[in-house]
Amino acid sequence: MAIKDTFKKGDTIVTSTDPRDSGTAKQNYTCQGYGNDKGAIVFGELNKDAAVTSGCSLHTNDKDHQMYMDIDGERKGCTTFVGPGSFNVVHGRDNNTDKDMSISLVAKDGNIFIKANDGDIIMEADNISLLARNNEGTKGNVVITATENISNNSKKFMVNASANFSIVSSGKGQIIANSILKCYGSILQCVDDSVAVKDSKNALQRFQRTSTLV
Repeated sequence: MAIKDTFKKGDTIVTSTDPRDSGTAKQNYTCQGYGNDKGAIVFGELNKDAAVTSGCSLHTNDKDHQMYMDIDGERKGCTTFVGPGSFNVVHGRDNNTDKDMSISLVAKDGNIFIKANDGDIIMEADNISLLARNNEGTKGNVVITATENISNNSKKFMVNASANFSIVSSGKGQIIANSILKCYGSILQCVDDSVAVKDSKNALQRFQRTSTLV
């Protein structure tokens, strides 16, 4: 706790470098805890530098297995779970229809970040929907980036673009249909790379230039 400045003439003043003696250090005179050698629950616990107060915190005898519900400081309103093993959430046993929301994860403001430092992220369900909704021109996007491969193995693969679509490769490209391949367009332009040296009679060199990867 911060020491009050109640000095009188003649007192020796000692300056402390402890961050808990700073003007931002929290004070708590009502902290209570209960536990044993296996675990504990504490109400009003101050963190190490006395900058944040936990309204309620759960502890085990493993320092890396804790839970904190912070109520002030830079982590006001934050809930933190720390554990060395698995974190499991199992719900929805009594939900009988596909309209029941068994588990809901909502961020009122800000982002949701999911990361596996050394492992895979696996999603499995009857149906999976990805929806990016925003009417602003810079938002409403779904971006998929892979350093190796993106594979799609399905009965049908449907793409419906209202304005534009593009399939581009700096290497090889293939379009194969073992049954029927249909190509339709108001205007069809098929150009090989020979026009880069000598333009065709239809002046398709400009099309070749705009179609080359930057």
